[in-house]
Parts: sequence; structure tokens; C-alpha cells
Amino acid sequence: MIVDVVTAGESRALPGELLTELAGFYASDRAFQQLGGDFPDPARIRPEDVAVSLADDLAHPDAEVLLARSAGRLVAVAVVLAHDPDRVSALAESSPAPDPDPWIALLMVHGRERRSGYGRELAGRVEDRFRAAGHTGVRLSVAEANTGATAFWTALGYEETGRRPDRRRGHRCRLLRKAW
Repeated sequence: MIVDVVTAGESRALPGELLTELAGFYASDRAFQQLGGDFPDPARIRPEDVAVSLADDLAHPDAEVLLARSAGRLVAVAVVLAHDPDRVSALAESSPAPDPDPWIALLMVHGRERRSGYGRELAGRVEDRFRAAGHTGVRLSVAEANTGATAFWTALGYEETGRRPDRRRGHRCRLLRKAW
């Protein structure tokens, strides 16, 4: 598996063919998209919808989108952040010290490639990157309704640390962390 990285500065320059490929990728798993709620009609995800979604993800200056390919095909996508997505608001509100852990904001496998090991491999590569950068763990959130994702992450050693509303959509989420 080959992983390409797209950073915040590069997001404006994504070629149309990549956005078209990503639209097909995102549409390949309608159930995942329905649980997430990012796209109004998961059956009709357009390249411009993907461009807007990626712009939102890459609005964080330390965000990266990882595109995993096998035999030239896009098989998995991850969005990672160097810190808690709510850190800026916590600092502005003088809340307790924000969490120093990096975050996995999204990890999705192409609908036809589920249970092929690509999600596990990409998650491992994300963890390796953060470990090499000196972090002691990584966090993520999963919609409470997404029991399959919760099972996936807990099988990889993630433990629930709490619950809170999703910062964009408001539905309840489980907060998970893996320490090393």
C-alpha cells in the first residue's frame, strides 16, 4: 500500500480527476456516509461536495489527508490532526489545558475493500507517524450509532475515555484513545 499525503496548503490545488475519484470513493459506502451525515445524499456525492468536505477538514493548519492506494486504486482515506479539533475553542475559553494528543478525524475504507486489512494497515501507519513524532497516544471519536467502527477501533486497542456531542453535527460520540 502506498500512502500519499495532502496538506492544508495543497488542498486548493487538488485536480478534478482526484476529486472525481474521491467522490466515487466516498459514495462507495453509503451506510458509513449516512452515519456520519457529512453529505446530504450519500448516493449522489459530487466532486464539488468532496472539495467542500476536504476544505473543512483542511481548515486546521496542521491537518493532513492520507490517500492509501493498492495497485493504483484508492482503497482507504484518513484525515489526521496534530491536536484535538476543539483545542482552539478550549484555549479561547480558558478551559482546562487542552488534550495534547493528535487525532484521527476520519478513517474510511472503500466499500468494496472492507475487511481487506487496508483500514488496519492505514491506522497502523497513522499511529507510527504520531509515535515517531514523539506523541504518547492518539485519539478519535466515533458516532455512538456506528457500532462497527467502535468494534474496529477497540479491536486495535483503543479504549473509551468519554462521550460528547460531535462538534459539527451534534450527534453523540464515543471518545477513544490508544496509548503506547
